Amino acid sequence: MRCFPPNLGSCSRPILSLPIMSALSAVARIAYLASDVVVDSQPTLPAVSAFSETYGSLADASQHKPKLLSAPLGADPGEIIVRNADAGLVSFTTSSHSQVLTSLVLRLAEISSRPIVLHIAVKDDLSDAITLRSAVPYFLLSCTAQEAHDNALLASRLARTERKAVVHAFYSGLSQDALSEIPEEKILPFLLSPKHPASPGHVTPINGDSNGAPAELLDDPTLVALYKSYEAAALETLSQIRRPLKPLSTLGPADPHTVLLIFGQAAPLPEVEGVRYVFHSLLGPFLPSRLLNAIPASAKRVIVLEQVRRWATKWLPLYLEVVSALQQRDIQNRPVVQSGVLGSAEGIAAADIQGLLDEAASTTSLATRLHLGVALSTDPEATQIPHVPKHELAYTKILSHLFNERLEVVNSPSLVPSQGQVATSPEYALGRVRGQLDLRADLVSAVQELLQDSSVSAQLHSLLAKWMLAKDDSVKSKALGIQIIQALESVPVAHPAAASVLALKSHFPALSRWIIGSDAWSYDLGASGLHHAIASGLNVNILILDTLPYSQRNSGDPHRRKHDVGLYAMNHGDVYVASVAVFSSYSQVLQALMEADRFQGPSVVLAYLPYTKEDVPALEVLRETKLAVDAGYWPLYRWDPAKEQAGKEPFSLDSDALKNDLRTFLDRQNHLSQLTRASPQLAAELVGSLGEQVKAARRARAQKAYGELVSALDRPPLLVLYASDGGAAEKVAKRLAGRGKARGLATTVAAMDTVPLESLKEEEYVAFVTSVAGQGEPPQNGRQLFKALNAAVARGETPLEKLKYTVFGMGDSHYWPRPEDAHYYNKPGKDLDARLEKLGGERIAALGLGDDQDADGWKTGYAVWEPLLWKALRVDAVEVTEAEPEPITNEHIKAASGYLRGTIAEGLEDTSTGALAPSDTQLTKFHGIYQQDDRDIRDERQAQGVEPAYSFMIRVRMPGGVCKPSQWLQMDQIADEHGSGTFKITTRQTFQFHGVIKRHLKPAIQDINRVLLDTLAACGDVNRNVVCSSIPTLSKLHDEVYQFSKDVSEHLIPRTTAYHEIWLDKKLVAGDALKDHEPLYGEFYLPRKFKIAVAVPPTNDVDVFANDLGFIAIVGKNGELEGFNVTVGGGMGVTHGNKKTYPRIADVVGFCTPEQGRFVAEAVMLTQRDNGNRADRKNARLKYTIDRMGLDAFKADFEKRLGFKLQPARPFSFDRNVDDYGWHTGEDGRHHYTVFIENGRIQDEPGRDFKTGLREIAKVHKGTFRLTTNQHLLVSDIADEDLPEIKRLLSKYRLDNLNHSGLRLASSACVAFPTCGLAMAESERYLPLLIDKVEKMCEANGLRNDSIVMRMTGCPNGCARPYIAEVAFVGKAPGTYSMLLGGGYYGQRMNKIYRETVTEPEILAILEPMIKRYALERLPGERFGDFTIRAGYISATTPGKEWYVGMGGEGQWREPVSAA
Repeated sequence: MRCFPPNLGSCSRPILSLPIMSALSAVARIAYLASDVVVDSQPTLPAVSAFSETYGSLADASQHKPKLLSAPLGADPGEIIVRNADAGLVSFTTSSHSQVLTSLVLRLAEISSRPIVLHIAVKDDLSDAITLRSAVPYFLLSCTAQEAHDNALLASRLARTERKAVVHAFYSGLSQDALSEIPEEKILPFLLSPKHPASPGHVTPINGDSNGAPAELLDDPTLVALYKSYEAAALETLSQIRRPLKPLSTLGPADPHTVLLIFGQAAPLPEVEGVRYVFHSLLGPFLPSRLLNAIPASAKRVIVLEQVRRWATKWLPLYLEVVSALQQRDIQNRPVVQSGVLGSAEGIAAADIQGLLDEAASTTSLATRLHLGVALSTDPEATQIPHVPKHELAYTKILSHLFNERLEVVNSPSLVPSQGQVATSPEYALGRVRGQLDLRADLVSAVQELLQDSSVSAQLHSLLAKWMLAKDDSVKSKALGIQIIQALESVPVAHPAAASVLALKSHFPALSRWIIGSDAWSYDLGASGLHHAIASGLNVNILILDTLPYSQRNSGDPHRRKHDVGLYAMNHGDVYVASVAVFSSYSQVLQALMEADRFQGPSVVLAYLPYTKEDVPALEVLRETKLAVDAGYWPLYRWDPAKEQAGKEPFSLDSDALKNDLRTFLDRQNHLSQLTRASPQLAAELVGSLGEQVKAARRARAQKAYGELVSALDRPPLLVLYASDGGAAEKVAKRLAGRGKARGLATTVAAMDTVPLESLKEEEYVAFVTSVAGQGEPPQNGRQLFKALNAAVARGETPLEKLKYTVFGMGDSHYWPRPEDAHYYNKPGKDLDARLEKLGGERIAALGLGDDQDADGWKTGYAVWEPLLWKALRVDAVEVTEAEPEPITNEHIKAASGYLRGTIAEGLEDTSTGALAPSDTQLTKFHGIYQQDDRDIRDERQAQGVEPAYSFMIRVRMPGGVCKPSQWLQMDQIADEHGSGTFKITTRQTFQFHGVIKRHLKPAIQDINRVLLDTLAACGDVNRNVVCSSIPTLSKLHDEVYQFSKDVSEHLIPRTTAYHEIWLDKKLVAGDALKDHEPLYGEFYLPRKFKIAVAVPPTNDVDVFANDLGFIAIVGKNGELEGFNVTVGGGMGVTHGNKKTYPRIADVVGFCTPEQGRFVAEAVMLTQRDNGNRADRKNARLKYTIDRMGLDAFKADFEKRLGFKLQPARPFSFDRNVDDYGWHTGEDGRHHYTVFIENGRIQDEPGRDFKTGLREIAKVHKGTFRLTTNQHLLVSDIADEDLPEIKRLLSKYRLDNLNHSGLRLASSACVAFPTCGLAMAESERYLPLLIDKVEKMCEANGLRNDSIVMRMTGCPNGCARPYIAEVAFVGKAPGTYSMLLGGGYYGQRMNKIYRETVTEPEILAILEPMIKRYALERLPGERFGDFTIRAGYISATTPGKEWYVGMGGEGQWREPVSAA
């Protein structure tokens, strides 16, 4: 379709071999290449702008790089345009959208006098675009792709030379055309070339015009000047494109009786006798003289055809201008002017034109609109429901869950089909709220009138009075309303107010009204809409979603910072304000939303949801949220003015970090100054900064170091810098520094990142020691220096010409066995050595490489490297007579701890840091506490110059995993008050809390103690939590093994009083008259941890063979417990690449009676205490002791301690190690339900409020809870009479949902990132996502209900017992795992490494054919692990020492291994 016939306009010349391009692409290309700033309007998410594809390709290919900005739908594009107008030419591109173009109208006064081009892509309707015409100097219309290209260039030239705005509307719904385009290199020179002097031109017709115009006709001089500028620019453009650009063109006879003025897109129209067509491409400036020239005096009728679908006024927009122009003719030559709508002109024939003429002739009123062509269809976008991105459902689901039927999202996208796109705008929504509240006020008035009517029955009067008192109650208002309606409908009341009440009956319930500000469908809520809502004083809640990720905070629009809206709202004084983040604190979100709903007045809840695209994984959203909250960019807080009225503090800080501007606001309030006087400690927490305290402590340490440095100036200096994650490289660096001091050198040792490049320039001698992290990456505390060095190399600088250096790298040549991965070996050390040389440094000793695979590990390479360093420093001849100090190990720390006291108590009082001393962190493990930090934000905090976000993990000691309801409720409360809001069921059948900061440690442990639990010996080199089978059906037997587990645990518990002193404030006897004594452990305790499990066949749910010591229950024919088979030597921990470490399954060594069990446990543990390897913790577990001593010798030793020999082992059999889900009834008639808790995480999330559900169950439950070692939960010992209520609660909170695949039900994962300090890869957060993909393979092959044991850990220490799973993944680096196959289904056989390094695509590629083959070829009853061995994928694992034999697969499945 074209505006002009084939012989007219810009497309009349033949075109050969020209590129095919759409109008959209042509305009986008010119806009990008011609502009200094491009503002691109975005459609409703998840769609992207029609121009974006062209912009993306140009950004990669073009030399010209304008500033490219996005204007989300609902934003104020005019404000963005005007703000950037000073930068030069601004081009705005948008598809025609009423909301976008209407918002521009308000800014046209500012836009019109600036160099701005508004490119508007229209389909078949000019209704929205034409609204801009009256306020801008120039309005161009293009109907073909070639015209769009040419007019876009002309518009850019006009805007630059005249410094005025140009609207360029073009039709986009065209097929791609052959297009002659101007080369890129010519565009800017043409646009920036000086303007040629304007020619006099011929604008106004001469006297005696043949068309009958009056001789004195003059156009508006302002319009004439604009028109001349247009003509000049058009001529200049012609010189570049060699195609004329005509403001209007005509087709038809010179003396027509009818003229059709076409304003829009029309196909070539048929020739009709006496009819002339006039096509317009310049709609502004609109010169009457030019129009009159095109309309001969012979014309008796003029029909103005405008392609507009929607126009609210009587006359169409251009009709009156045509009439006005023709009024200048004398009345004898003045034609009849009629208005018409131009529809789709495709296929218009001569008969259609004749029909239009007949209709025009027969119409008696000029106000009647004529029609030509097919009527324009309704715009589908006007009723299209905006898409709500899936991540935003996190908040909308919470609202639905909290308020159910009460919830009304006033600007819900679901209203669009009935009320149009305007329904989602905040202003419209606020109007709806006002209308609803006014109607409810009318209802209240009507109810009050009825209460005054004496004829109303006593029952109805009572109901009305009750409703008046409870009208704001969410539950009562609805229930009473229903009763009132029923009463009025059953017994009519004559009073007029009764009819009003019935008419307004829908307003009886107290609704929770929410306006949601979403970037996807109501973006502009942060601007005027918010101000109107706050100022209105209406009881309305506003939820504003901010989706800008923290890592991209500097790339966002600095003039529109949503997270500052809270300050504005708080300054208003009478508005409830909260800042929340669902991926940081779910409970705080719930609390804030409920408080906002209760508040009588406007409420503003700012909700953080950082994502850029809908397919961004939830893990990335979580990471960005953590960064923002921890850095103080997005503080979590609540501000409730209602509390202030009640005399309470209105501000509640729910996160540890405050933004500076928020702190300024709070400092301005007298609330905090009063609080400072009343409670100085609390006030300091609110207004103080942890980072400032840390910096002060660091300054003090730096001052001390400076003093030491000054005193050592007279000795040769050596700086030793290390980068170390696990501590090995740090120990080597400190050892090197110590040996340097012994040679008379002034040595200093520090982490690499503590020395910036600027300081490194001034150093003379530096020795670098680095290990490897991830896939050949530098460790965390060296990454900043590595980045600085890389950047300096990229810039070609040589700042280290004074530096003399050497590097020692530590790695494992077998860690990356594949040939393509071999370069990761010692990569940081090699890279560092090369970078330092490129930066001008002088290498004084060759690069040293320590390899864990060498006979002495890293020491082999170190022994060669270190003498080279001493020789370069000329101290190699110095005789060192002083013995090298023995390195401090865990054994020293334990011996010097005063029976586990250390300086823990003093460290808890130190508020300058969130951490404890390194030696104390080893001791707190014995107290059930691990120090951790949030690894998601470790890099960000380091960049900010503050210490890591330290927190602690607390593990409860709960032998046998049985918990009372009161204890469960306390655990739930501790998670909320002291932890991260969630807690975890561990693989040791107990509770674990994460995110406990230092000042909350003691209160948390005291709360645990209040319900008769403790954390002593839950971790550390002692016997840990004793686990036992859950066996729901055998009630009496469970009671016996549970009691046995408790007895063993109590028998082996450490006897130190340090735990009670430090955590429970139980003081020592004065003068230390009473000394601690450890009768079993002694002052050194055990060499390593010691784990005990009790299993009850046929279920091996505790994986008894994976434990140091195991007891397998032997049950007699009468069901009585006869005793236990004893197993010894199981253990899971491994070190990647260190073949001296391996997993091992336990050996059965005999039988003991229940009474003998605890003494057997003692004897085995004492044999390990006295024979375990205390020199090497990696080889200190019982499994290594047995393999070193020999099983027979080990057994003889502990039997000697026992004083008797074990009886021969008795027969037993296992058939599974997964939990038995669902309902079971015990021998005593009590009921048990096994709940599936994926990876043991007790938390609330949309659709799965497990934490809340279990809390509600605990409130009414009269039995117990049993935790399983597979991280699931039994609601146990339910009486018949309590069964219905428990079932109701299980159903209500979806805890009874077992509709999962057999694979998922048999899966397990450790915590790993972000809290575990040992994690190398994701585990708990990633395994469910991997299972989503693998279970699709299982379902496709008919294996949905087949149980396959799959486990994942983030490191090789094996907390989730991966080495006995049928399929397992052990983390090596982020996104990279070792893959293991061949474990036994009931834990009787270890698996083996099948692939040493795999990523997700490789995992899926391996498993898909393997699972398919298993489905087709398995034998009856054959398990997946057994099949992988029989099918030849992997060999069966024999003793643990031979675990590495056959790794990498068998036969054709064998993995190629690097020569390294």
